Amino acid sequence: MALFLADENFSHRIIRGVRLRIKELDLVTAQKAGKSGTRDPELLEWAADQNRILLTHDRQTIPKHAYDRIRAHLKMPGIIVVSTNLPVGEAIEVVSMYIEYGEMNDFDHQVIFLP
Repeated sequence: MALFLADENFSHRIIRGVRLRIKELDLVTAQKAGKSGTRDPELLEWAADQNRILLTHDRQTIPKHAYDRIRAHLKMPGIIVVSTNLPVGEAIEVVSMYIEYGEMNDFDHQVIFLP
């Protein structure tokens, strides 16, 4: 199963719901990893070093920095951008589906936008 990192603004309600559904989930929050306040490029670099897919609600800056990494041929394990307009239950369902059925290489160099 893939490894995940939730940025510091990612919904803890979604995290809790996904953890209830997927017991073996390896997900660390930016806060627990000591990365609170870390700039986006450095957070993406840390995620790449740790081989973790990033969960975020940030549609503005994170994808731009991710695409910069891809263009620079740097490691980028992937990002799942979850809309804040998505109801929590639906977000839990869709994120869980990606986690349960996706393989690590499915996310490599991908920025996935959930409506």
